[in-house]
Amino acid sequence: MTRTPLRPLARILSAREKGENPDAIERENIRLRHEAMRDKARVRAEGRLLLLGLAFLAAFITVGARMGVLASTEPAEPQTAATGASIIAQRSDITDRQGRILATNLVTHSLYAQPQLMVDPARAASELAAIFPDLDETRLKADFTGKRKFLWVKKKISPEQMQLVHEIGDPGLLFGPREMRLYPNGAIASHVLGGASFGREGVHSAEVVGVAGVEKTFDGWLRDPANGGAPLALSLDLTIQSTVEEVLYGGMKLLNAKGATAVLMDVHSGEVVALASLPDFDPNTRPAPLLKGDPSDSPLFNRAVQGVYELGSTFKIFTVAQAMELGLVNPSTMVETKGPMIWGRFKIRDFHNYGPQLSVTDVIVKSSNIGTAHIAKEIGGVRQQEFLKALGMFDPTTIELVEAPTGKPLRPSKWPEITTLTVSYGHGIAASPLHLAAAYASLLNGGTRITPTILKRDKVDTGARLVSEGTSTILRDMLRQVVVRGTASFGEVPGYSVGGKTGTADKPLANGKGYHKDKVIATFASVFPSNDPKYVLVVTLDEPVETSGTEPRRTAGWTAVPVGAEIIRRAAPLLGLRPELEPMAEAGVIRVRN
Repeated sequence: MTRTPLRPLARILSAREKGENPDAIERENIRLRHEAMRDKARVRAEGRLLLLGLAFLAAFITVGARMGVLASTEPAEPQTAATGASIIAQRSDITDRQGRILATNLVTHSLYAQPQLMVDPARAASELAAIFPDLDETRLKADFTGKRKFLWVKKKISPEQMQLVHEIGDPGLLFGPREMRLYPNGAIASHVLGGASFGREGVHSAEVVGVAGVEKTFDGWLRDPANGGAPLALSLDLTIQSTVEEVLYGGMKLLNAKGATAVLMDVHSGEVVALASLPDFDPNTRPAPLLKGDPSDSPLFNRAVQGVYELGSTFKIFTVAQAMELGLVNPSTMVETKGPMIWGRFKIRDFHNYGPQLSVTDVIVKSSNIGTAHIAKEIGGVRQQEFLKALGMFDPTTIELVEAPTGKPLRPSKWPEITTLTVSYGHGIAASPLHLAAAYASLLNGGTRITPTILKRDKVDTGARLVSEGTSTILRDMLRQVVVRGTASFGEVPGYSVGGKTGTADKPLANGKGYHKDKVIATFASVFPSNDPKYVLVVTLDEPVETSGTEPRRTAGWTAVPVGAEIIRRAAPLLGLRPELEPMAEAGVIRVRN
């Protein structure tokens, strides 16, 4: 940088010639130098302030943007990176046919302990035992003061319990997020839903897996993220299901039955609108299975699907249907009913003496074993087996319940003529109430085979034809006559034209050698409206006994029939069926001559 001299010689000499003071030139140069230095310093300071301001502006913009991002995201606890497969906890809802929730997910927490981090293990154990009465305080103290570095305290806790644990204030008690399965309707439809439990689990999540019912059958589908959270829609109607269970429970208690089951099915689609089995359970607190004894004593036992019973006289309609389809009889054909009917050392008897003959219709109306056996004798064992197999009576049902394969019908390994006779009226062969409901629906819907399902269907495929429409119409009329003037007279429900058939079968002894004299399986298989069938209802009671009279009564007409009638009376309006006057035969004009 060029510096200007304070006393330039040329200006000094010029000033002296003019008589001016040379010192003034020096002072002026000093002033100008100082002003230049001041301006330069100011420019430098202003530049530094500008750079500092820009730096602060950039910092504030960065902090503000980060705060905006954090405010718009869900809070999450930081987690350390870990190798291994992730645990998928997401599970789709299960709904009824109207979209009402039957099973869903609930976000909760688990409680675990790391004893090495605990401040006062003894106090923590005491406080936890007070919060969770099912925990053993002594066991907790031993675990907290031992060598364990990790242990689960509770796999699921409520928000209230979580707050109480927080108040203990021990750093060794920690929480993990957990998604659990919730059944908001409690025990309703418990045997259909089945239940769920935890599979693989970690501190931060747990895998929810199905253990029974549709939860297990569709476990893969319910856990598949590709479904986009779409619910699994069942054919059940929650309102109808709760109504059926309420009436069935009251009937079971009133009639002193060991257990009960009911199946309500659409005769055209095979959709199960209600399926109840009692005793039941709450899938939110699913009990442990029995390890010994009779499986049917467990509330987990699904009597509608797993219960395989001799269903008695409800099978008689199958015999008559096949005989009419083969052209062997018609409704008015007279059949021998004189008893007893003797075959070798066996005697077949009727509940009452019906005289020497009955029409085929009255064989069904009065439930004659002898009459049915004579009809079956004409059919023959080979054709009888073929028809029962076509009805699905030889194989487990294909309904979408994991328990279905265990409900395989029991049938004789050999089929002599005596078996043909006894099977014709429901003895010597055992099937589930669901088998019976599907068979009745197949015969009464016009004669086409249906496949029972627990899923809601949008389309119905017509099955194979089992009987003609004419035969189906005659069968419905016969079942209607059973209610009007036969063994199911207590099944009448005004406005709904109920038709049905009773069945009372002695229970076999546990050793398989003979039958109980005072224990029965009582069944009522019904259809309504019988003139235009929409639904089939099967009600089965295990060891019922009606005690209002002087003598105990166990037949289905006194036990299962009133329960079935009450279910229809309550459920039919909920199903959208309006009560109607039963169609009568057209009036004719009779000319009378005097």
